[in-house]
Amino acid sequence: MELYKIEELLEKYFQGETSIAEEKELTNYFSSLNVAQHLEQYKPMFGYFSLAKEQINPKELPELPTQKEAISKPVWWSLAASLVILLGIGMYVYTNNETKTSIASNELGTYDTPEEAFRETQKALALLSGHVNTGIESVQVIQEYNESKGKVFNQ
Repeated sequence: MELYKIEELLEKYFQGETSIAEEKELTNYFSSLNVAQHLEQYKPMFGYFSLAKEQINPKELPELPTQKEAISKPVWWSLAASLVILLGIGMYVYTNNETKTSIASNELGTYDTPEEAFRETQKALALLSGHVNTGIESVQVIQEYNESKGKVFNQ
């Protein structure tokens, strides 16, 4: 092969513009015995590339799953997840409807006579008043504590 062509191919190679066929030409040239004196420095580089291609990795690669196996596992996982979600929604709807029907069956808040409704209202207000009074008593205890604390620390 002509020397100027090899030099042009080397220039293209180092610029990353060579094709595979041109790289094979370079490899063939540098693996031959008649390499130009000023190009001897590139011989180990191209020799290494050809040597590396011939080497076989001693480790066996694990066998990849077939396309059917690779697809079937995610499909089963997604089906199982969908089933769990559907069961959760079903249980929520079932329990939610059960509480609504029990409230509706008791018919809370309806009375036959106005006197009966008045008595029930008084009971509810008395219960509320008792809770409010308990809260007010707690506030009074806190006020007494603050007053006594003020007396002790102001001395």
